[in-house]
Amino acid sequence: MSLSESFGCFPSSWFGFVQHSLALLCLVGVVYKVVVLLIQRRDALRNFKAFTGPPGHWFFGHVLQFKQDGTDLDQMVKWGEEHPYAFPLWFGPCVCYMNIHHPDYVKSILTSTEPKDDYAYKFIKTWIGDGLLVSHGQKWFRHRRLLTPGFHYDVLKSHLKLMSASAKTMLDKWERYSSSGESFELFEHVSLMTLDTIMKCAFSRNSNCQTESGTNEYIKSVYQLTDLINLRFRTFPYHNDLIFYLSPHGFRHRRACKVAHSHTEEVIRKRKEALKEEKEPERIQTKRTLDFLDILLLARDENEQGLSDEDIRAEVDTFMFEGHDTTASGISFILHTLACHPEHQNKCREEIAQVLNGKDTLEWEDLSKLPYTTMCIKESLRLFPPVPGMARKLTKPITFLDGRTMPAGSLVGTSVYALHRNATVWENPNVFDPLRFLPENSCERSPHAFVPFSAGPRNCIGQNFAMNELKVVVALTLRRYQLMEDPTRKPKIIPRVVLRSLNGIHIRIKTLDT
Repeated sequence: MSLSESFGCFPSSWFGFVQHSLALLCLVGVVYKVVVLLIQRRDALRNFKAFTGPPGHWFFGHVLQFKQDGTDLDQMVKWGEEHPYAFPLWFGPCVCYMNIHHPDYVKSILTSTEPKDDYAYKFIKTWIGDGLLVSHGQKWFRHRRLLTPGFHYDVLKSHLKLMSASAKTMLDKWERYSSSGESFELFEHVSLMTLDTIMKCAFSRNSNCQTESGTNEYIKSVYQLTDLINLRFRTFPYHNDLIFYLSPHGFRHRRACKVAHSHTEEVIRKRKEALKEEKEPERIQTKRTLDFLDILLLARDENEQGLSDEDIRAEVDTFMFEGHDTTASGISFILHTLACHPEHQNKCREEIAQVLNGKDTLEWEDLSKLPYTTMCIKESLRLFPPVPGMARKLTKPITFLDGRTMPAGSLVGTSVYALHRNATVWENPNVFDPLRFLPENSCERSPHAFVPFSAGPRNCIGQNFAMNELKVVVALTLRRYQLMEDPTRKPKIIPRVVLRSLNGIHIRIKTLDT
């Protein structure tokens, strides 16, 4: 009997019953999902009723008020002026974040061990996995303890020459811009330099990414991923995994993830092959200083258990991204800020020349001898924080200093950009004034008013590495070039996973007379 004949044995009424059943099942699923979303909306409205906020659309929330034109972060600052301490922000009809922008509120959140929120950060997990950035609980605590030796004083000290070498490669490439006097875009150059640095320092690999022709595929994938993650968060239907997966943007996301993962997998594979010949960590230590990847592969807890292959890749993906993209943002905005403020640039240059005293690079002991340069770096990080926001999910109720409370399950977003420009904390907050960070001017200010690397137990594990790199790059750049603003191309600041500019970050340079 043929297949068509077999099906013909079933009455047509049976097929009608199946069709109606499937339709009813889909309808029940849709109704269930709608009810769940309505309950989420009701709970959010009830939880945040003590907080006023800007009016939003009943369905789109505040999403449509973010224009993606370089004004969104300033809009957040404006809303903060109208709603002190905190205000709710809706992303769609059911997802609401309490946006905080005052040190008293920020302290309550960052001094806790509350996990990163499981809504926005889940969109980044397919890329960087469950590493230090997004993990929580005992897994986060164990990984943090195992990875901390990778940022020990002795390890960081060995990085300075590598940082200097990468910076000098970038500065050599800039000679053509100095000769022509043309304006050029910073971020692309700095991203290659910081990727080169992280490959050398954390993974002991000479990537040659700064001297290769064409666009670096890994950096291109990082750009795409940060844009797509931001787009997904702002687009309510894309919050559904299936809808996003089936969309063109979901396809682009998977393709970019594949490129990023192939990059990190190659790094891990080559190191594992190199370690096969040396089984004992003590013998490896005698050959060279252990780097970040060595520590990942060789780390053991009190039960002599190491990290799984999945955990190792997640931490490599996390540090590869965090170690180059956030630092690239910080350096790019620092150099642009100094180009816009030549008087401060010259003071930094004088200080750097005095410390170098004829040397062509900084030594470890020199890092602490640059107080004015450090203040300029911090002031740029205040105005242009590399990570403009972060979010947590409360596992228990919290009561703030003003008596207002938030229940467990609430999503809390810290707007670092708005916090750093809060006029109740910072006098003339939009003015570049490095002297804010003089000890006598900082002593009475809350330590949670300035959090470019977060704060508390979940602060950035690599912040000392980052600050060292910022100082090295700024020092070597100012030693060699005069930085000048391009007034025709002012950056249009946009929040992605890191702070970027919609139209790039442009400066002009001139070689200094020696």
